[in-house]
Amino acid sequence: MPEPATAETASSAPEGRYTDAYLDSLRLKGDELADATVDALFTSGEVPRFNTLMRWFTTSGQELPAGLPAAGRDYLEATARPPEWVDWGMMEQARQFFIDNDVHISTALSFASMPACYMIPHGARLLSATHSLDYPARRMAETGQFTVYLMQPDAFEAGGRFLPAAQKVRLLHATIRRHLRQDGHWPEPVAICQEDMLGALMMFSIQVLDALHRLGVHITPGGADAYYYAWKVVGTILGCDPDDIPPDLEAAREFSDRYMMRYMGPSTEGAHLTRQLIDMYEQVVPGTLLDPIVPALIRFLIGDTAADWLQIPRSPFDTLIKAGPALLGLIERFEDRGPWAAQMSDRIGRLVTHLELSSLTRGRVMHYAIPEELKPAHGIPTPSNRWTPPPPIDHP
Repeated sequence: MPEPATAETASSAPEGRYTDAYLDSLRLKGDELADATVDALFTSGEVPRFNTLMRWFTTSGQELPAGLPAAGRDYLEATARPPEWVDWGMMEQARQFFIDNDVHISTALSFASMPACYMIPHGARLLSATHSLDYPARRMAETGQFTVYLMQPDAFEAGGRFLPAAQKVRLLHATIRRHLRQDGHWPEPVAICQEDMLGALMMFSIQVLDALHRLGVHITPGGADAYYYAWKVVGTILGCDPDDIPPDLEAAREFSDRYMMRYMGPSTEGAHLTRQLIDMYEQVVPGTLLDPIVPALIRFLIGDTAADWLQIPRSPFDTLIKAGPALLGLIERFEDRGPWAAQMSDRIGRLVTHLELSSLTRGRVMHYAIPEELKPAHGIPTPSNRWTPPPPIDHP
């Protein structure tokens, strides 16, 4: 089993179960149900009405708005419940894991997972076609809001906000596939294909766990398993074929490494997105003295080669940031002083997470609407006991 893939270790690796032929086959698959729903809505000219009515559909168990187009109503009814195979005990473990590590997970999502997305050139180009180059705060707010919804106690119950948000995100992805296919701007048969959806799933699951490990956060094997299990459930809800989702952490590691090694590299769009991400967080932090912390943290989490691909500036903070794991170790020792300390730390963590999300959303609820068109200015060009990652192995 290889160590986590980085730009420094990506020169060669065995294919294992995820061969190039298998992964190539995933590039031909989209999301049949969501794609058919979006095609029907556009064909009937009902997208504006659907978007308007869906702004008022925000919680599970809520009666569907009157006047919904038939295709939209059928889709919402078919996807209103989580998969029958969900282990709710594991989901509760995942929620507790998130509560215990919410600030760390938010850090990993912002400064490791998002840059990992930008390391995939065709993924960065796709994001540039959906306004994300000009509105990085919106994408981060949508991701943060989605994760917070997922980890609420009532996420899958009546009154929970996660499932409606997931239903809308799934249609959003299908809409992007349709636009790019019809406009002839995508060089492959399927945009946001199953391989790319699974690749993104790895960035928000196994690669978050890797980032937590690099930060020195203590993770139990059970916590790691539960966190990944929750994202398996999310992947299924978002339209990933459950038969193709890696079944466990070992398989997830293999898929993640294979995916990154197939595609990661430099791109103009990836560097632009990263610069926007850095600028956005520098604006959130008061003053300018600590501005270099953001690029230093990203460089620490993704490695020098990938950071250079993304044109992340270097600074003396690159050395100082390496003391971060030791600082987190002190915080964990404080939490170990008793239940009161752990509860205080959890409450502070939740407060920081919600303050960060509020700064990105500016107090608004983010809506996941179907775009009637993609941004014309950014057309896609044709291509020219403590859990640790597995140890490295030698490859012939």
